[in-house]
Amino acid sequence: MKKLVAAFLVLVATAGASVAYAAEKVTVFAAASMKDVIEEAAKEFNARDGTEIVASFASSSVLAKQIEAGAPAQIFISADLDWMDYIDERNLIDKDSRKVIAGNALVIAAQKDTPQGDAKALLGAGRFAMGDPSNVPAGKYGKAALEKLDLWREVEKNAVFTENVRVALQYVSRGEVKASIVYASDRMAAPELAEAYRFPASSHAPILYPAALIASNESDAAKAFLAFLESDAGQAIIKDKGFVGAGETAQ
Repeated sequence: MKKLVAAFLVLVATAGASVAYAAEKVTVFAAASMKDVIEEAAKEFNARDGTEIVASFASSSVLAKQIEAGAPAQIFISADLDWMDYIDERNLIDKDSRKVIAGNALVIAAQKDTPQGDAKALLGAGRFAMGDPSNVPAGKYGKAALEKLDLWREVEKNAVFTENVRVALQYVSRGEVKASIVYASDRMAAPELAEAYRFPASSHAPILYPAALIASNESDAAKAFLAFLESDAGQAIIKDKGFVGAGETAQ
């Protein structure tokens, strides 16, 4: 009888642990351009073990400052190295967990009926949207590319700065501007738009997405989700959404 009771208690304890793990949540702070990737990965990961992924999307700069202020993120995914370096320098991440999980390209998105052309023609034709170069990674890449092509001074007057790259995409989708400078993956998320121009990779620094665990909020579930993003299954989602896989980036 005692053995039967003991076995029952072990069974209850094991079931309780499984339920507790299944109910665990992982909070991910990710650059706005990663929205489609994280939402798809969260569904697949949840289907595998029941862990819920709660995501917050914004500009990398905004998220980094929120983490610095104590926001309860468990994973941070930045759209550039600078903002990951920012929280790394403040000892806010598990340095050993830091990995580049994806890459991207920079393009000009415009309405479907817009003929493909060069950057000067597309951005000189009227107002265009781009991330604010002072703090939005896509904006920094865009300004750098235009400076490299010797076009920034000529087209700057037409630029409408936005708080993140997805807002820039929305502006052109709604017809409020002629075009927008966005990542290739963002353009893919808006099939009503065309890729009118792709900036040469040599015109800007490599577009890399580093991810890391937040040191103060690590958990086994957070480690597992970050590992999932690095896995073949996670990388397949990343590539399907228009990003470059981690193994194909020039780091």
